[in-house]
Amino acid sequence: MGSEQTNLSTEQFLGILRRRAPWILLCLVVVTGAAYGFSKRETKKYTASASLVFNSSQIDQQIAGLSGGGGSSTPLAEQSSDLELVRAGDTAAKTAILLGHGLTESAVSSSVSVGGKGESNLIGVSATSSSPALAAEIANTYVSQFVKDQQSANRQFFKAALTLVKRQLAALTSTQRIGPDGLDLQNRAHTLELLSELGYNNVEVAGEASVPTSPSSPKTKSNTILGLIVGLLLGFVVAFLLERFDRRIRRTEDLEAIYRLPMLGVVPKSPALSRSARRGAGSRTALPPIEAEAFSLIRAHLRFFNVDRDLRTVLVASPAPHDGKTTVALHLAEAAARSGSRVLLLETDLRQPTLAQQFGVQFSSGLADVLIGDVQMGQATQSVALQASPGEGASGHTLDVLAAGAMLPPNPGELLESQAMGAVLEHARSAYDLVVIDTPPLTAVSDAFPLLTKVDGVIIVGRIGYSRGDAADHLHQILSSSGAPLLGVIANGANLPRAVPYLSSAGSRSSSSRAGVDKGASSSEEFAPTAEA
Repeated sequence: MGSEQTNLSTEQFLGILRRRAPWILLCLVVVTGAAYGFSKRETKKYTASASLVFNSSQIDQQIAGLSGGGGSSTPLAEQSSDLELVRAGDTAAKTAILLGHGLTESAVSSSVSVGGKGESNLIGVSATSSSPALAAEIANTYVSQFVKDQQSANRQFFKAALTLVKRQLAALTSTQRIGPDGLDLQNRAHTLELLSELGYNNVEVAGEASVPTSPSSPKTKSNTILGLIVGLLLGFVVAFLLERFDRRIRRTEDLEAIYRLPMLGVVPKSPALSRSARRGAGSRTALPPIEAEAFSLIRAHLRFFNVDRDLRTVLVASPAPHDGKTTVALHLAEAAARSGSRVLLLETDLRQPTLAQQFGVQFSSGLADVLIGDVQMGQATQSVALQASPGEGASGHTLDVLAAGAMLPPNPGELLESQAMGAVLEHARSAYDLVVIDTPPLTAVSDAFPLLTKVDGVIIVGRIGYSRGDAADHLHQILSSSGAPLLGVIANGANLPRAVPYLSSAGSRSSSSRAGVDKGASSSEEFAPTAEA
């Protein structure tokens, strides 16, 4: 659409959310419900955690006499080494054998997770199981078995170091044994022998796992909240995708931008306009104040925006069916007739006419009969009485209607392009103050195109939330090169606030607004000020 902008204003953003609220709500409910249902159906898992504390490996090596004393190992490097030590080996297999319960080495390995705690020498060992007691057993058995294995490994380490020291002592002479090096080796041998006998260990259990009282998964509350957030984001994505690919016109400004024409008026979405407001055949009741004022404003705009033009014949068109052009043409003609003007409503849709249905009467003959010469224009034209608006008293105004007729011709395009149609327009222009012409949709059929250059002005109707932007763009391209006297656009079916203070009293509004608009102007001046001047 030509009026699309990259950046959305707050009003446009909120408008999209309002229009697509059902989709957003659907995504929100579905995703949140799915997250909640999945969490409730998932098997509960319990996690128990134990911890190990390691002494510095450099101290062990120095005790054993295997370190150069200038160790440059960092705490993180030592922790990484300790983590690999806890994960490796056959601790999982021994744990499975000790516990039984049908556990295997792979089952224990998959249930146990090992991780460091910051940059400290603490290592956490967590076990997860569907049974809280079994989770605690696995964690405690794993760490205790690891400590035993390390103790055994350290004993072997110290024995190997003791053997090495004794070999070094045996290689010394008697004099060397009582020297500094010899005495140092003897002290080291004594220490290693003592450590191997006592079972020194560089790791011990820092904390045992307790039986968990609440499951670690599924986290129903967290998953539900996450589902709600994801559902909301998905709803926004769906809403904006639908908006991006939905070509319907959403704002009155879009109509102005597409056709590059001024806005003549905005017709509100109203049940009073969607039904045939009548009281008996051949009689029309007045619209409610707000709806009536919308067409009065359009009538006033046509007059004051075109003071230098003699607007006797006005054609009302739209790009596609169901845009509301017939409704707009009918009520615009009524608004002008209620002001005292002599008005003719002319229906040129000879394929699917609707005026007879709108007025609730059966027109036996109409425009088609006039164009083929069966009847005179005066014989086919019928007058419809307009009932007074609230507070007006007796109206006495009438609206002349020349409908399409009961018998539809096989060649509507040829008839509308004929000289007879030109004669009908000339006669109507001379006999009436205003002729409002209802047409078939311009992008659906080409019947009305010959009329575009035979009238004094053309009004384009677009229905907000229904008319498609691509159809409007297509019609704009056609009209821009047709030479038609374009007057402006009318936005039909717009959502407008109902609270209008100036229209709170229907009676005072009707009399005062007409007095203000019509003051000093006769009925013949309304659409032909230049001619009367």
